[in-house]
Amino acid sequence: MRLKRVIKPFIPRFVLDSWHLRKVSYNRDCPICGYYGKFITWFGPTLVRDSECTKCGAQSRHRLFWLWYGGDKAKIEEPILHFAPELVLRKQFEKVYADYQTADLSNNADLKLNVEHIELNSGSFNTIICNHVLEHVNDRKALREIHRVLSDNGRLICSVPIVEGWEETYENCSVTNPLQRELHFDQFDHVRLYGRDFRDRLRDAGFGKIEEVTAQGEDVVQYGLLRGEKVFICSKQ
Repeated sequence: MRLKRVIKPFIPRFVLDSWHLRKVSYNRDCPICGYYGKFITWFGPTLVRDSECTKCGAQSRHRLFWLWYGGDKAKIEEPILHFAPELVLRKQFEKVYADYQTADLSNNADLKLNVEHIELNSGSFNTIICNHVLEHVNDRKALREIHRVLSDNGRLICSVPIVEGWEETYENCSVTNPLQRELHFDQFDHVRLYGRDFRDRLRDAGFGKIEEVTAQGEDVVQYGLLRGEKVFICSKQ
């Protein structure tokens, strides 16, 4: 015990945190793949306990999405366009939907598209999925384009990093250095952190009806969700 007290001040804090979290980690459920057991904790600018499913790699936002979706094909109407498709969701959707396409600026998607300028006809899709994309781009342009490409009865399903305690979204165009962006916005390629006015941005783009799915209560404990995290289901009318 004496040796432990002597060396402890010289051990980096993240190592101590890692040891502690391994000792007190809990079993969680993944609603996507059915895994039950220990999840992976992320160590970064923000420590996220039990963030990732050990079996399928699903993160909290994916598990929250799945709790709403539940594998119910009728909840998402084809044709579907999925921006920056997460592999864990893409695998599931490709099994179920015939008219499902992915989009990204990279070559790892069906369509090479810029969400700020979507080179597709208006009203082309009934569902657009866009998780943790808008904080990387000019979101006002992107939301207007998404609205245009959706059919009149179409829906946008999206999630963003949001701080509900903030009335306004935090942006700072002078912050361009990756390290500074990580400091200001929690990630090197983020350009903002959203506040409660995210809903106003959705409405400004033309979405008249906004439903919210929130990570709360016992679901947070059982599925390893981030408290208060949200999925937004946005309709034109």
